[in-house]
Amino acid sequence: MAKKIRCTDNPRLGVVGGQAVVEGVMMKSGSNMAIASRMPDGSIKVTKSKLTSAKDKHKILNWPIIRGVINFVEMMALSFKTMDTAAEALGLEEEEPNKFEKWLAEKLHMNITTFITIVGGLLGILFSVALFVFLPSAAGSGLSKLFEWISGGTFKLAEHPILFSVIEGFIKIAIFLLYLYLVSLMKDIRRVFEYHGAEHKSVFCYEAGEELTPENVKKFSRYHPRCGTSFMFFMMIIGIIIGCFIPRGVFLRPLIKVALLPLTVGIGFEVIKYAGKHNNFIIRAISAPGLWVQRLTTREPDEKQMECAIAALKSALPAEFPGYDPEDQFGPFGSGEKTGGMKLVFANMRKIEREQSVHRRVVLRGMSKKEQARYRQKEKR
Repeated sequence: MAKKIRCTDNPRLGVVGGQAVVEGVMMKSGSNMAIASRMPDGSIKVTKSKLTSAKDKHKILNWPIIRGVINFVEMMALSFKTMDTAAEALGLEEEEPNKFEKWLAEKLHMNITTFITIVGGLLGILFSVALFVFLPSAAGSGLSKLFEWISGGTFKLAEHPILFSVIEGFIKIAIFLLYLYLVSLMKDIRRVFEYHGAEHKSVFCYEAGEELTPENVKKFSRYHPRCGTSFMFFMMIIGIIIGCFIPRGVFLRPLIKVALLPLTVGIGFEVIKYAGKHNNFIIRAISAPGLWVQRLTTREPDEKQMECAIAALKSALPAEFPGYDPEDQFGPFGSGEKTGGMKLVFANMRKIEREQSVHRRVVLRGMSKKEQARYRQKEKR
């Protein structure tokens, strides 16, 4: 049974947070960020960096609601950064850049990986707006006409804005849940969701003040009230409430909702921030739907994944864990000895292990043919 954490006077609450990445975990505490990646040979590679928030430079940006919008934008940028860092952790050799890559480096000061990540992120945002804003509004309008036709014109949903907003909101939630369910069926994404569970468990263990070991981390819940999944669900609920005050229109209504997204994000941030530091009946009630949705976005992690989460968390807290090295806790790596519950095979068996590794398949799938050839050449060395 998962342990419960007292929220009163706990200085560790909200100190650290993170997210899952491909074959690893990112943790952030203040200006410190650390990404712990499980490499194909079984070792854990930690990449650290310093971050500066705009909220630290301008006090007005730390005001309620505004800070939520700033946090959302910075987290989006941080997601791009973690993708780049994860790609760099592969240790691929540099190849001669083509003309377009040279132009990117000269004019925009970015590499091709960063460019693809940004373009992909922007397309993802447009897809999300279309899927979760315009599609529910269009579906709600369609249902309105259907109800009017069935009732022979006696019942017009447009005359009941609250009911219309609730129906529209439930359509959006249904699309969101269906999307998460379908994504969770993918093996590679399920692997990321396991690291997501490891991230939550390790944060819970830290907040409870227990020693960060896989044995202790395993005892805690994988459902955390400050999770981004819960944040998205809060935003949908808040969107339903805001939608009650927006006039109905096939095109006007979605555009107004898009314009009000910063307000929705800001309110959602304040709610989840408060929920993460308090534990009462009201908070448990409003947090319950978001925690339930995490049954789709988190999976029970194995010991190796919990080790990555612990390594990232400790590395993100250098003042509390000075000089931390994951090899000191879980190593030695690559020696054929038992490493944190994982027994590495001898050199003549490592090739077979790599061929069967989920990590290796995920890595190779995102590479070009040239990059795959270089990667396999490095494995032979």
